[in-house]
Amino acid sequence: MSRPLLVLVGPPASGKTTVGTALADALGTGFRDTDHDIESATGSPVADLFVSQGEPYFRALEEEAVAAGLAQHDGVLALGGGAVTSAATRELLVSYGRDGGTVVWLDVDLPSAAKRVGLSRDRPILGVNPRAMLRHMLETRAPLYGEVATLTVQTGGRVPEDVVAEIVAGLSPAGTGR
Repeated sequence: MSRPLLVLVGPPASGKTTVGTALADALGTGFRDTDHDIESATGSPVADLFVSQGEPYFRALEEEAVAAGLAQHDGVLALGGGAVTSAATRELLVSYGRDGGTVVWLDVDLPSAAKRVGLSRDRPILGVNPRAMLRHMLETRAPLYGEVATLTVQTGGRVPEDVVAEIVAGLSPAGTGR
């Protein structure tokens, strides 16, 4: 059974995909995104699943995708922004961290996140008032990200290269040793 080199968590627009891809390149490993896994398995974009099937259906698929990623992927694993809302997923992440894994919380401030998101239709969870939804999401999910994180990195107002350098510097030697 393999396990990820590290796992990225954080709200929408925190940089999980951008930083995760750059991080995987820097570490010479693969990148996997659980939202992409769900889209590949269902043949539907996440936004469409939310609208057509509802959030509970999507969250059940997400729990399965996270469990599979944690069990099968040996590179950088990025989770959807809401993955931490599942108690089962948090339990898996805490256990992974307790066993020496690195869970990086990419934390972002509201102005930076709002600027990055814009009015993207790819983020259905943000609904009619994206800024208000984003503020609510950042506030309510922060304790959940904090519960699972072994390393917290601020991404607001920073270029991906700086974030990647901070994460690499924060990795335990055991985390990078293969």
